[in-house]
Amino acid sequence: MGQKTTKYTGVYIDDKGKFFYQTELGVDKITGKRVRKKGRKDQQGKEFSSANEAYKELTRIKREYHKAQGFSNYRITYKQFMDTYYIPFYKTTVKESTYDVREKNLMKIRDRFSDTVLRSISIEQVQNFRTWLLTDSSDGGAGYSQSYASLVFGMFRKSLDYALQMGYIDHNISKRSKAIPKGKSIIPYWTKSEFEAVISTIFLGDTYEHLCFVMLWIYFMTGIRVNEGCALQWSDIDFKNARLRIHHMLVIKTKTEWTRNPYTKTEDGKRMISIDKDTIQILKNWREVQSGIGLGNDNDFIFSYDGLPMIKSTISRIIKRYAKLAGVKPIQAKGLRHSHASYLINEFNVSVLILSRRLGHSGADITLKYYSHMYTGADEAIVSEMAGNIEINLSEKSLINFNGNQSLKSELVITPPNTPPKTIEA
Repeated sequence: MGQKTTKYTGVYIDDKGKFFYQTELGVDKITGKRVRKKGRKDQQGKEFSSANEAYKELTRIKREYHKAQGFSNYRITYKQFMDTYYIPFYKTTVKESTYDVREKNLMKIRDRFSDTVLRSISIEQVQNFRTWLLTDSSDGGAGYSQSYASLVFGMFRKSLDYALQMGYIDHNISKRSKAIPKGKSIIPYWTKSEFEAVISTIFLGDTYEHLCFVMLWIYFMTGIRVNEGCALQWSDIDFKNARLRIHHMLVIKTKTEWTRNPYTKTEDGKRMISIDKDTIQILKNWREVQSGIGLGNDNDFIFSYDGLPMIKSTISRIIKRYAKLAGVKPIQAKGLRHSHASYLINEFNVSVLILSRRLGHSGADITLKYYSHMYTGADEAIVSEMAGNIEINLSEKSLINFNGNQSLKSELVITPPNTPPKTIEA
């Protein structure tokens, strides 16, 4: 029986289009076996008409199950708590792609406190963990950036929030330690001239190099997210109206193990954007090349030479290779998205609203949060246009009659334009 995933972890669609949930709730304390639940109806016996309904029922069942356990084991260790309760719970609250990215961090946090009794975690242990996250690897620390350390420490605090909610602990000891500020993370990107230097090193006569060129060009000229680009198929290109549809994201584990999900990172991520004539022609040329190797059909991936999608690690290697050849700084794959933002701001002084819609943000405030520092060039351009825009014609005498003690005279004199300077005799 086939089943398809939905954007809700633990909720699926069968081959008849029916929604159902299926999950593991943890380990039975008596038998030691994993407790599994599966259902197609809510507590009133009504079949689910949407994935959201199935997810709500799944959440209710998990909550009631955990409450029924009583959580009377006061000697449970942090590792037991994470493996049996928190990690299974966390997995049902986030998308599968998010869990895959965060899983390693959850394991690191779990192993850090490992056999420590959950109720006995001390403020000293919490502070030491916080310090370790912020310490350079050369000094025995994790070597994380401040923003990444903030993420990991936040995950630890949330695990204890859940333990408090479920009655395992009386207070969240980590809240006595300051949270790690995210800090302002500025992601390196390529300027227009750096991008021109990069593509000048690419030889289109080679099929794989041609693919590399198309991939770099599309990311730079559209600003789509990495997983949105990996999911692009030819059916997403409207050649007649010069538009690109971004309605999917690719969740990748390996080159052969992936899922093309019918949604993007956020609800506002689904969008249609216009693409320029050069990009249209570049895509047409690449499709002809693909057709010569048996690809180029509507359901074929654009960034592919073998029918399989391009994965993030491959994109990173391509960027690094051509950055080295061009003599420019290497950037992360997501740096191409920032490169697009910089290109539009500095070359075309694009408005925040247009940039926000193009990038698939929920609002201009999100755009400004990440790209406000790029608008300095646009600010300077505006100032240059302001100079001389207002005509200064001042009165030749005071029009105000002062009363009382107001006998001070202004020492500041603004000379009207085109007024010859006065000659001061020695």
